[in-house]
Amino acid sequence: MKQYPSEKIRNIVLLSHSGAGKTTLSEALLFVTGAINRLGKIEAGNTTSDYDPDEVKRHISINLSILPCEWHETKLNLIDSPGYIDFVGEVRSAVRVSEGAIIVVAATSGIEVGTELTWGYAEEAGLARMVFVSKMDRENANFLKVVEQFRARYGAKCVPLQLPVGSHVDFKGVVDLLSMKAFMGSASEEGDIPAEFASKAQELRAQMVEAVAETDDDLMEKYLGGEELGQNELAAGLKKAVAGGKIIPILVGSGLQNIGARELLNAIVEFMPSPQGCPIVFAEDSAVKDADISGPLSALVFKTTADPYVGKLTYFRVFTGAMDSNSQVWDVNQNAAERIGQLYMLRGKAQEAVNRVEAGDIGAVAKLSAAATGDTLGIQDKAVKLPPATFPKPIFNVAVHPKTKADLDKMGTSLVRLTEEDPTLRVYRDPDTAETILSGMGDTQVDVAAERMQRKFGVGVDLKPPKVPYRETITRSVKAEFKHKKQTGGHGQYGHVMLELEPLPQGSPNEFTNRVVGGAIPKNYIPAVEKGVVEGYKEGMLAGYPVVGIRVAVYDGSFHPVDSSEICFKIAGSQALKKGLAEGNPIMLEPIVKIKVTVPNDFTGDILSDLNTKRARVQGMNPHGDINTIEAEVPMAEMLRYATDLKSITQGRGTYVLELSHYEQVPSHITEKIIADREAEKAAEDK
Repeated sequence: MKQYPSEKIRNIVLLSHSGAGKTTLSEALLFVTGAINRLGKIEAGNTTSDYDPDEVKRHISINLSILPCEWHETKLNLIDSPGYIDFVGEVRSAVRVSEGAIIVVAATSGIEVGTELTWGYAEEAGLARMVFVSKMDRENANFLKVVEQFRARYGAKCVPLQLPVGSHVDFKGVVDLLSMKAFMGSASEEGDIPAEFASKAQELRAQMVEAVAETDDDLMEKYLGGEELGQNELAAGLKKAVAGGKIIPILVGSGLQNIGARELLNAIVEFMPSPQGCPIVFAEDSAVKDADISGPLSALVFKTTADPYVGKLTYFRVFTGAMDSNSQVWDVNQNAAERIGQLYMLRGKAQEAVNRVEAGDIGAVAKLSAAATGDTLGIQDKAVKLPPATFPKPIFNVAVHPKTKADLDKMGTSLVRLTEEDPTLRVYRDPDTAETILSGMGDTQVDVAAERMQRKFGVGVDLKPPKVPYRETITRSVKAEFKHKKQTGGHGQYGHVMLELEPLPQGSPNEFTNRVVGGAIPKNYIPAVEKGVVEGYKEGMLAGYPVVGIRVAVYDGSFHPVDSSEICFKIAGSQALKKGLAEGNPIMLEPIVKIKVTVPNDFTGDILSDLNTKRARVQGMNPHGDINTIEAEVPMAEMLRYATDLKSITQGRGTYVLELSHYEQVPSHITEKIIADREAEKAAEDK
């Protein structure tokens, strides 16, 4: 593939709700441009963009995929992004390196949750947008209904540029409202508009002309003066309006039938902005710059993949300057030099070696040592930093358990490699439960991560709900005594300890004091008593959870001048504590989290009902327009699968954040269940 100047490049991300037809459409676009010579199908697992085994197995896009092609002397870097909400990190990365977005929506279902979310990402990034209404060949396809949905939701700036000729089995082609010509079949044969669609075409063209005129003073003056706006004037006005976000064109077709693909490609080339026309803002510099090849190199790493055979593959977008094969660059974030080997242009999994990647273009390089997703690659003495993509915090947690000892040895390294690939995954060790926790955006994402560990790194793991870090304490003051005494022929063992236990206010750390007087226990044995008590804190009497919030005082005891030792008093201290815990009316404590749930107002009632079933205490609600934020306190044990519950209740429209607040007593009936579960767990471990 030849080099293109930045004004002849279009970086376009395909966005949609899962199943709206992005991958099928991208396949049609590649076929029409000659980038591929056969049309792959999702069901057959042979599409260019969905090549990962997990994508083939699940029939969904999981990774973003770069799909370069050439059309009318212009290079189009199409980026097929996942529609499934769990893989939002890939979508965010794709949006960050694009100037335009095609929002794909199915003619059968219209605006869906994923449509709203991805529209928001494109809006936030300031991308020029087009809507492509796909699947016109399906039963119940209704183009005009979808148009009305968009206009009702996003305003009159959503303007049809095309009209479908028929629908379902009668879908034959599209009418171009600019040229007022019909383009029929997969070959886009040009002809007159069929008579039965002429009236509607005239009506929609009039709406389009008015919408374009309203975006430009000169055009508006001519329009109000009754002058006819020519096709070239309209096209120029459209290009300017699309780049400025004043008009969102709506196009139509079928990826499966390959109808409308050529017209979409023409629209991308003609109306979507190039990198040359889009300003670049650097993180530490308010000056706005352009995609200038003569400037110093600045390239953003927007994706990293780990492969056990090839090594690390780094995807980057050059914003200014150029990157050459077999050169050296400076990683601004890591403050380190990077050796650049062979550069590649990617098309799905296929790699084409290139000598240079210039401003505005996208490439890849293997085996960088330090560069991570979000880093800027540049020149050391002219280092500038590009803002990385922003990613939401992971909200769904699972505990990762290795299946074998061999898996344990490799698990840590493979988890780190996975988090390098996907910034929305996080791994940490919970100090309270000693579990390795994998956090992500949802259950599908962490399931895919586990499958990748097995396939890529040969590491087998089980994913389980994380353990809840319960605590135990006492509710009344007690005294406890234990005498450790053994006689075994030679020196015996003797340690005698009397303890007083009392509860402290909730949240207080454990305390140990010495109140022994008169030498009943020699001072050199007191630290051993304390050590035994502290070790005893690790396991309570109810279900074996750590003990918190008590003060322990050693006030008396006795010793033997020959048989006593530190170990004897350590044992005595530990056993006396156990007796005291058993007699102090022990209770269990559970962690309470503060949660903020943000949902559309329509779902407020359902969320409140669900929270009530989770023993939540609602603290308040803060409405903001169509959105409501619900604040509550709820036991952590009820929140382990809340990401899945919230997605189900709100069809993916809800979000939440939570943080640990405090501990409270567990209700007695739940305590009984926890104790029974703990005993069953120990019995299973002993087998």
